[in-house]
Amino acid sequence: MINQQELWDADAAARYDTPGVGMFSPEVLGPTVEVLSQLAGSGPALEFAIGTGRVAIPLSEAGVQVTGIELSHAMIAGLRGKADERRIPVVQGDMTDASAGNNFSLVFLVFNTISNLLTQDEQVQCFRNAALHLAPGGRFVIELWVPQLRSLPPGHGGTVEVSQPGYLLVDTYDVLRQHVTSHHVQFGPELGAGRIARIDRTPHRYIWPAELDLMARLAGLELESRWADWDRSEFTADSRSHVSVYRLAG
Repeated sequence: MINQQELWDADAAARYDTPGVGMFSPEVLGPTVEVLSQLAGSGPALEFAIGTGRVAIPLSEAGVQVTGIELSHAMIAGLRGKADERRIPVVQGDMTDASAGNNFSLVFLVFNTISNLLTQDEQVQCFRNAALHLAPGGRFVIELWVPQLRSLPPGHGGTVEVSQPGYLLVDTYDVLRQHVTSHHVQFGPELGAGRIARIDRTPHRYIWPAELDLMARLAGLELESRWADWDRSEFTADSRSHVSVYRLAG
């Protein structure tokens, strides 16, 4: 049994923010915030797994009233170093059942985080919880990667997803349970010379887009749009990720 509170501890929270680069870069955050702001309109937004505020803070700066739900105490502490409770209120709890109220025009869950829920039942409940928070006609937005099972060589259970100076990402698969474990290997001068490296592992349950759509239908939501990225580019059979927008009947 994975303890998510231990997985996203103070050490993970301290290393999570990478200002200006990676998922914190302007070319990533800019389109994300623009789309979410448009979808929220004049109404309030709720972020499941708000983390340290990577998206919530710039979205708030864009004029959207943002509330968060977050399981990790350490992540909330990181957010509180940048924005206080009056600006971005946060409910500490699990995104499958924690309540932050209702009548939100937008609920969003980005950067593959729904896959942190390791069973199908938990993922379905996440959709149902999102629906409970939405006003009629409100939207639930999910950003998620597409499982790259076609990359698995016959007889092998893993793929190298990233190989660059100082960093390797290796994903290993359990296709029976739809589980993938990401092995993050970091090495370089900052860790010392020789054979020293740091390995972090994060477990996920991958979800096919069609399965995601069925989860939405079980929660009373319907697919409104699906893009390959936040630039609203076309989603195709070769897309490595997607942004899916679901709407609650109103």
